[in-house]
Amino acid sequence: MRFGVLVLPVWSLMMLAVILAGSPALAVGLVVRDGDTIQIGDVTYKLDGIDAPEVDQMCIDNHADPWPCGIEARNQLTALIKGRNVRCEDVGGKPNGPLANPRKRHIGLCTAEGDTMSLNQQLVAAGFAVSGTSIKGYYRDDGAVAKEDGKGLWKGCFVAPGEFRLGKKDGKLLGASCRDDKDREIRAVLFPDEPAMPPNCSIKGKFAVRARVTGNVGIYHLQGCPSYAGTAQPDRWFCTEDDAQAAGFRKAFNCRRPSRPSPNNKP
Repeated sequence: MRFGVLVLPVWSLMMLAVILAGSPALAVGLVVRDGDTIQIGDVTYKLDGIDAPEVDQMCIDNHADPWPCGIEARNQLTALIKGRNVRCEDVGGKPNGPLANPRKRHIGLCTAEGDTMSLNQQLVAAGFAVSGTSIKGYYRDDGAVAKEDGKGLWKGCFVAPGEFRLGKKDGKLLGASCRDDKDREIRAVLFPDEPAMPPNCSIKGKFAVRARVTGNVGIYHLQGCPSYAGTAQPDRWFCTEDDAQAAGFRKAFNCRRPSRPSPNNKP
């Protein structure tokens, strides 16, 4: 497939192929949430100094085809861990997202058992994350080398994860395969009108001006909520409520649990 011919079923097949690529098992109690977030027990760590694509983010590869780079970034982090234990140093700072729970979300410098280089640095060096705001880890040199060598994301075309999260469709295009004469077609791939749902990530997110009243950027809808079926063409997909809240989305008001009826009330 080339620019201008967008076939959604192909995207879904590509995502499925990436997931079935044989990711190694993880240490007990460790979950890779996305390309720069891991959960150890009940504590979630956002990797310090880096920013990786979200699981629902699309990029373009070096063949000008749509590429589920967010899922690939998550798989790359899984592969780097190789099923080993991971130690994370809590470097302080405030977790991203107005509703992120500071008791459960931390910013960490994380290293897999037996490695001398942190997972943070390895991801940037491999080109599957960009160097971002940092408290302790600075990886701009690693990012510059990855960009120069066309590694990972840099071999194709993408928008910075931070701009994707805010829905900035006019954000700067990055990567070796970006073309000025195909700007419109590229952006149609990076911000599709009907984004494909990543496997097991069924929470719908919509950007909404009214959400800014509560300091959010959008509203998320859960399966079973009255608003779910009617929420067509979501802007984002999330795997968990925690992920949606960390991205700055609040739960739809009609998703609130109704109060339990009094046991004295007759049906």
